[in-house]
Amino acid sequence: MLKIDHLCKNYGSFPALRDLSLEIPDGALHGFVGPNGAGKTTTMRILATLMKPTSGTAYVNDTDVVKDGQKARKLVGYMPDFFGVYDSLKCWEYLDFYARCYRIGATERKRMTRQLLELVQLEEKENEYVDALSRGMKQRLCLARSLIHDPKLLILDEPASGMDPRARAEMKGILRTLREMGKTVLISSHILPELAEMCDSLTILDHGQLVFSGSVEALSDRMNGNAPLDIRLTEGCGEENVESAVRCLKELPSVTEIVKEEPYLLRVRLEEGADCCPDVLRQLVMKDVPVCDFHRAPMNLEKVFMEVTQGA
Repeated sequence: MLKIDHLCKNYGSFPALRDLSLEIPDGALHGFVGPNGAGKTTTMRILATLMKPTSGTAYVNDTDVVKDGQKARKLVGYMPDFFGVYDSLKCWEYLDFYARCYRIGATERKRMTRQLLELVQLEEKENEYVDALSRGMKQRLCLARSLIHDPKLLILDEPASGMDPRARAEMKGILRTLREMGKTVLISSHILPELAEMCDSLTILDHGQLVFSGSVEALSDRMNGNAPLDIRLTEGCGEENVESAVRCLKELPSVTEIVKEEPYLLRVRLEEGADCCPDVLRQLVMKDVPVCDFHRAPMNLEKVFMEVTQGA
């Protein structure tokens, strides 16, 4: 569906995008995440044909967005991070206006307007003026507007920005519905956990460069490989068993740090890249240490994001 091929964009001497290449399959809900200024919006504007790259190109269904922008616009729906609405129009009039811009006939306009308002859960606001809508409702209306020409690829730049928890939950439900409809969705945010909840896969940018692309599970596995070990001893086993466990761990060359988190919980850091968890457990069992739980400590996704984009 979407192929980005060696995309570069310079603002004077500043490189906003550095040789970005990426493929997103048809029907995917793909997250685009990175610190502010990482190049997310620049990439999206190029894909939406609003900006020319310095070099490279991108294809939507084999259509070159740089060389054949007019054809590409029929395939792409774009919701910018800041958008304008016409306050003096009613919700149905707002969508009808944009449908007319795409030269959609009167009967089809009426049908599309009704369906889209229902999709974004604004059917009861059909005759309300846009000015009377909340921020979250305006964002959903803008999402409906980006769907008016039935695009195959939907590009959403920070669509949940500034929303309250209920509005975010409603937006997530709408995105899941769009995926079920077969739309390919590229959605950006600088908040990794927000995207991890709703996306099939993620791309992380940092300083205009791709630093990770793959599934949420692959990202967690990659980072959890360096996560510390949590070793819990049987509750009430006595201080002597805790001390025995510490002495045993200190004898292992791969162990770099031992922290007593709780009376019977030890957090152990290993040398980076060390794959010796079975050896650690074996040594503890051989010393008759009463281990009741032994696992890698799960890493918070925010921490994963900071680890991956540590140069930001």
